Amino acid sequence: MGFINDHQLPLILLCFLAGSVFTAFLFRSHVQQRAWKIADLVWICLGGIGALTAVIAGVYAEDSSRLSRQIDIAYSATRTFDRDAARFRLAHCEVEHPAPAFRAAIRDLCDKVEFLSASTAGNAELPLFLAVTERAAPLQGLNLFFGGEEDGMEDEIARFDEAEFLAFEPRDARTDTAVALLRQAPSVAGIAAEFQVIAGSYEDLIGEVMHLRDEWDVLEANSAILTLQVLALCLVAFAAPFRLGKSIVDLM
Repeated sequence: MGFINDHQLPLILLCFLAGSVFTAFLFRSHVQQRAWKIADLVWICLGGIGALTAVIAGVYAEDSSRLSRQIDIAYSATRTFDRDAARFRLAHCEVEHPAPAFRAAIRDLCDKVEFLSASTAGNAELPLFLAVTERAAPLQGLNLFFGGEEDGMEDEIARFDEAEFLAFEPRDARTDTAVALLRQAPSVAGIAAEFQVIAGSYEDLIGEVMHLRDEWDVLEANSAILTLQVLALCLVAFAAPFRLGKSIVDLM
């Protein structure tokens, strides 16, 4: 099936050429009207197969569009986390807080933010994570003559090893204690709220990337539909010259 999907256009053109050769042969042989009627029937049958396949492929196209949207969502989650984490470190981790009572709690939150940022930086080296979502032009769906970008996407996800994917709990006992302490004082309650936003952004990021992998698995499981579509188009391309020949004969 890989050969068929990789050479769609040449195969369709080859089938059309073969049909044209046979049609020319029928003209040269001066066949009876019955032969042209049979050729017309073949065209109708193959055209029906092509129409049915197009409907099935339309469902697959909707799935591929959902994959494209999921890439956009994962990209947005990545940018949101990076922006929130950078702003938090700049505002609260570069300098010591004036109140000594809150310094240890703020430091615990800063350590967690640094840890989560380091984990996403490590994931950036994986084929799927940021390398996929930071593309300037995400996938726009799998088209008829697909290739190139989709092939690259397939290779990257095929090499995606969940065992190497870094995902951690953004909240633990230390961060919960620090948040609880900071929330008691109005002057630093905003720091606790900002950390909770960052923790939520991190959870969204990990969830969306894993959802992206799930969406691809569904798409890959039904990839045979594309091969069926190409084969149906090849049959229609083969029969099209016969229908043209029948119309010419009717006009003569």
